Amino acid sequence: MRFIYIRLVFVLVLVSSSFIKVKAQNVEYKAFEQKNAQTVLVETSDGFYQFEFLNSASLQVSFLAEASANIESSHAVEVSKSNISIDPKVTANNLEFSTYGIGVKVQKQPFEIRYLYKGEELLKHKNGFSTDEVKVDFKVDENEILMGGGARALGMNRRGHKLPLYNRAHYGYETRSEQMNFSLPIVFSSKKYLLHFDNPTTGSLDLDSQFNNTLVYEASSGAKRFQLIAADDWETILENYTDLTGKQALPARWTLGNFASRFGYHSQEETEMTVAKFKEEQIPLDAVILDLYWFGNEVMGTMGNLKFEKDSFPNPERMMKRFKDKGIKTVLITEPFMLTSSNRWDESVQADVLVKDSTGNAATYDFFFGNTALIDVFNPIAKNWFWNIYKGLKKQGATGWWGDLGEPEVHPEHLLHYGNQKAYEVHNIYGTEWAKLIFENYQNEFPKERPFILMRAGYSGAQKYGMMPWSGDVNRSWGGLQSQPEISLQMGMQGLAYMHSDLGGFAGDLLDDELYVRWLQYGVFQPIYRPHAQEDVAAEPVFRSKDAKNLAKKAIELRYQLLPYNYHLAFQNSTKALPLMRPLFMEEPNNFLLYGISKTYLWGNDFLISPILEAKQTLKKVYFPSTNNWFDFYTHEKYEGGQFAYVQTQKESIPTYVRGGAFIPLAEIHQTTEDYQFNNITFKYYFDEKVEASQRSFYNDDGKTAKSFEDDAYEMLHFKIEHFNEISELQIEHQVEKNYTTDLDEIHLEFINWKKRPISVQVNGKTISFEYENHTLFLKKISISEEKTQVLIRH
Repeated sequence: MRFIYIRLVFVLVLVSSSFIKVKAQNVEYKAFEQKNAQTVLVETSDGFYQFEFLNSASLQVSFLAEASANIESSHAVEVSKSNISIDPKVTANNLEFSTYGIGVKVQKQPFEIRYLYKGEELLKHKNGFSTDEVKVDFKVDENEILMGGGARALGMNRRGHKLPLYNRAHYGYETRSEQMNFSLPIVFSSKKYLLHFDNPTTGSLDLDSQFNNTLVYEASSGAKRFQLIAADDWETILENYTDLTGKQALPARWTLGNFASRFGYHSQEETEMTVAKFKEEQIPLDAVILDLYWFGNEVMGTMGNLKFEKDSFPNPERMMKRFKDKGIKTVLITEPFMLTSSNRWDESVQADVLVKDSTGNAATYDFFFGNTALIDVFNPIAKNWFWNIYKGLKKQGATGWWGDLGEPEVHPEHLLHYGNQKAYEVHNIYGTEWAKLIFENYQNEFPKERPFILMRAGYSGAQKYGMMPWSGDVNRSWGGLQSQPEISLQMGMQGLAYMHSDLGGFAGDLLDDELYVRWLQYGVFQPIYRPHAQEDVAAEPVFRSKDAKNLAKKAIELRYQLLPYNYHLAFQNSTKALPLMRPLFMEEPNNFLLYGISKTYLWGNDFLISPILEAKQTLKKVYFPSTNNWFDFYTHEKYEGGQFAYVQTQKESIPTYVRGGAFIPLAEIHQTTEDYQFNNITFKYYFDEKVEASQRSFYNDDGKTAKSFEDDAYEMLHFKIEHFNEISELQIEHQVEKNYTTDLDEIHLEFINWKKRPISVQVNGKTISFEYENHTLFLKKISISEEKTQVLIRH
């Protein structure tokens, strides 16, 4: 019987395959038209392919039923006017058009479309767009590595998986999660291209799950459109992708500091006691986050109140002012659900701000927290109503916003949103629209402020609304920790560079100090430093064992020392879309072995990080990229690039290395970023004989005013060093823009791996004293009062 079943399946597969081939061969090429300098329209028997060159590296492809059909507007992509001009080449059986980089080759008979980069094939349509459904497929190379699809825990190479495009929370996940809060319709390939399927409706992304070298995108409805971006390097691909979908605004400096958070603080007294404990232990702190108890004494039945519970928070204004006076910001959780038991239920119904059912009434249904309706963030009236709540809380003293459950966590299919939009049409963009509501109102009403918007779900392009995503309710376990670098690295390559985790893990009551410390040590080198967990076991270091507390304190202090480096990473992300956490393959894009590695990564350009992800691990296998030699950040031991090495682990830190030729700035340790100054910083230079010259720059502004860079209210410190036979010359340029007043007057320099004691050191022609010990040269209190400073070191 089983034999007959297998034969039947085989026959069905053959029939299905034959049908597909016949369908593809039945598509006939008819004609083409060049609509403008950068757009070509190709007519087929099935419909029209429109190819629009957005720049030399980006191509938008749309499939239209009619040549004059309107193209649906995009929720993610904003296409600016292109200055590209193409010249189609026509032969008897081919039509070709391209920029210097990306190109299209259309074969007329049998009809086929191929996409090229600098003449080399990237991929080709297998059957093209479907006429009766939103579906398109591609033929991919047999050994091609496929990544993307948003936040998942599947390994870096996600080929072989069919990924649902439906944002959904996964409580307590560990090493594997096929569906999470950010399901982005994006694929990027080891062949150095990125595909963005520009349609937010629910669907699927099949990355060759049938192992027949086929990539398939399907959606429930909406536009038949994608963007293809290709370049020689990943930096250019990311910059071009975010030119289309938007770049993340530079966040306030305090967001790079330490947060106190748990589920949750039950009272004003408990919150103030926790902050006081941080001050007592002298552990730096910049923000405290209030989970849902701020608006209700109970978990059940209070969601939607969105007002401080006076019994437990009798004077929130005074509390938040006291915190602010200490340099500590208050962040409040908010949810989009309005329970029928909420104090605001009648108000929300009368204001007509809730998602409706088919009868036109507020649609109610049951979920974990009670009987509820959903705030319709697509409705202009609801947006204004919701924003006025935020504005009122801001007036009371709140500084940042946490948007939870925004998938939305429960979102029945029968719900009808503003404009008669069905739930499946807007489900994936609900979180993004929510962030947009807050971000744009800040731009309109508080244009000088940089909002903090922590969100659990969203869609491609959400970064342009300042969204800070996190990886959801990860299990408090080693398995939970092990998946975190992969999730952040993948999301950074898809534009959302601030993806981070609940440090220490969220779900469960495991008390494991080693796991906790290793997670917080990893957190130094991930975008947002926010320990958070269920309250059964403390998330805050001040309530852990003495040993765990001291090790956590050391990690947090390093985080604060790295503020000048990390703030420059944030600046680079806001201007060029470079992720803060970068996969190794960005360093060696043609080394296919590196596409599978997430357990070692780059933090910015100059740190190589290999977190400890296993219990009692004494040796860690680390790959050192071939582009440079690398130095142990703590011992200064040198490692040759282009090799794997087993390194001894240390209790006090995770394996951390610095690129040869790099300058690493270390600030003084402050208890809050409010006390930070871009002054008295120690710049460590890592000398390597193979690096004859190197240069680095570091950005600084007031850390809080929006558009400081655009408004010329910033400074940059530029370093350029060159080594000659008898002398090394360091040029320091201090660039201060017209609308900025600097505090910088002196810095300190340390030259690591400096082979011998110098004969002399001169600064701007004057000989100065120096210290030399253990192959390190120390130059203290170098004046930066002048625009340019020259340091000459005679060997």
